[in-house]
Amino acid sequence: MTGPGDARDGRDQTLRDPADAARRIDSLIDSGDLRTASDMVEEMPPWLIVDVLERSGAKDRAVLFRLLSKGTALVVFEALDPPLQSELIRALHTDRVNQIFTDLDPDDRAGLIDELPARVATRLMRELDHDEQALTAAVLDYPVGSVGRRMSPEFISTHPDVTAGETLDRVRQRIDEAETIYGIPVTDDQRRLVGIVGLRAIMRADPETAVRDLMNDAITARARESAETAARRSAEERLIVMPVVDDEGRLVGILTFDDALRILEDAETEDTARAGGSEPLRAPYLATPVRSLVRSRVVWLLVLALGAALTVQVLEVFEGTIEQVVALSLFVPLIIGTGGNTGNQAATTVTRALALGDVRPRDGLRVLAQEVRTGFTLGLVLGAVGALAAGLIYGTDLGLVIGLTLLVLCTVAATVGGLMPLLAQAVRADPAVFSNPFITTFVDATGLIVYFLIARAVLGL
Repeated sequence: MTGPGDARDGRDQTLRDPADAARRIDSLIDSGDLRTASDMVEEMPPWLIVDVLERSGAKDRAVLFRLLSKGTALVVFEALDPPLQSELIRALHTDRVNQIFTDLDPDDRAGLIDELPARVATRLMRELDHDEQALTAAVLDYPVGSVGRRMSPEFISTHPDVTAGETLDRVRQRIDEAETIYGIPVTDDQRRLVGIVGLRAIMRADPETAVRDLMNDAITARARESAETAARRSAEERLIVMPVVDDEGRLVGILTFDDALRILEDAETEDTARAGGSEPLRAPYLATPVRSLVRSRVVWLLVLALGAALTVQVLEVFEGTIEQVVALSLFVPLIIGTGGNTGNQAATTVTRALALGDVRPRDGLRVLAQEVRTGFTLGLVLGAVGALAAGLIYGTDLGLVIGLTLLVLCTVAATVGGLMPLLAQAVRADPAVFSNPFITTFVDATGLIVYFLIARAVLGL
């Protein structure tokens, strides 16, 4: 026999499991029991509601969002990816859309506008007051992908000659308008950034102390520099606030720690997708239509299929060699697999080093030397093992062929894999575009050529 406590425990467990919560809410909506669905949503934290919305279908998503209270709706909406925000904007009534859009921060509005049809974006912008329009337009003026496009133009700043007490009064007056109050940029009369002061320092100081005696040098970002570069610098320095300045050093916005983390998360997602040979998804996986999944993968698959055709041509060229020593064909998977894996490892390592700023395109010679030595050492190890195994089963000559091939192939694959990301960045392309499948296809063909040429030389074919 179960009591109320057991039922409550089961419900609490459901509210902690996004998949179960999504299924229950979808079932309630489908059956028309919106009151129970609303009661259930009211007990859920915002992060769980976001997860449920991402798992729901488009129709249920719109109904579920309408059940949210005004305050919860704004928090949830801000946490959604822009494509889902755009979908909800199209599905909701005009009054609620206008309210949500008005309550968003300018940088979040800019991200949403990028996803909306021009007609809808223009209508929503007209609903803003003059000040909010100006703040949003200031963010939209910067290129997509720049830190200016992701910064917040709503901040509290102070002057070096202002006292700590006066600055604290300013914080109290504008606390509801600013993105954050924990780091306060300090600017001169021309709005040029001269430093930054923490809220704790201001609160602990004598109210008559001048800000210039409390401020520190600021680590800044240029508004037009890459958002990922700025975010990574912010994370490395563990900055709560990074001031963003224009080309003249004037303060134009701030990048907060949580926005920096979101930028890095988006970049990691994009790099992971491209490393796997597909374009990054614009919406959460479960909310992405099949046609979008196909579109994100089919182009790369076609390109890689054409590349694989080159491998077929190589096998056809060396068909006579294979006919004379059939055992050579048995080691083809080993050769191309080892070469591809070696190249992928090198490419992944160097791409990561580029992202962290450990290497630059100008370090090409050092990377070349590093990967040649690494690849050669790996080739010695794998070649020795391969030669021993093949030699014991198929004879010394074939073992020698396998050993030499793995030695040469590991050296070449590691070198190519290490240099490709550098080449990509040097020509201002995304290093992730030179993804693992691309390197694998390239090394497959070159590895087979090396394999069969060594076989001809050693076996006298």
